[in-house]
Amino acid sequence: MKPHPELKLFLNPYSPTIQDLTLAVRKFTLDLVPNTYELIWDNYNAVAMAYSKSDKLKDAFCHIAVYAHHINFGFNRGAELTKRDLKLNGSGKLIRHLKITSIEDFKSADLKLMVYEAVRISEGRNNILKDSPMKPMSIVMSISEKKIRPKS
Repeated sequence: MKPHPELKLFLNPYSPTIQDLTLAVRKFTLDLVPNTYELIWDNYNAVAMAYSKSDKLKDAFCHIAVYAHHINFGFNRGAELTKRDLKLNGSGKLIRHLKITSIEDFKSADLKLMVYEAVRISEGRNNILKDSPMKPMSIVMSISEKKIRPKS
């Protein structure tokens, strides 16, 4: 799935390095789970994309949050993932993430397994997601009027 035209606009304030990193992590996610919705928010403090087997955030299995000097690749129910050698950040009830500053931070065999497990957790919480045929789609969910973005 090609990036939504507005996603590219949302990423414009970020450095080429962060833009490339974001698109590489996005491609990784969509290559692993091609039949997914990409839900996009141009939020106050970050551009965020969630990946879900429905058009609802509650069904999302992972997400990307874009910041000035790094991106976070997160799991919406990361606290429920099997413990692996790759350590995720976060101490909240559910969400865990990996802070990525270069593509080298993202090279781990564990990541594929974690994404697949996250999809299974999402499908287990909503059985309709397992069998519902869907066409991949990228949807802009909201655009905040006020934003904190890197200075050009």
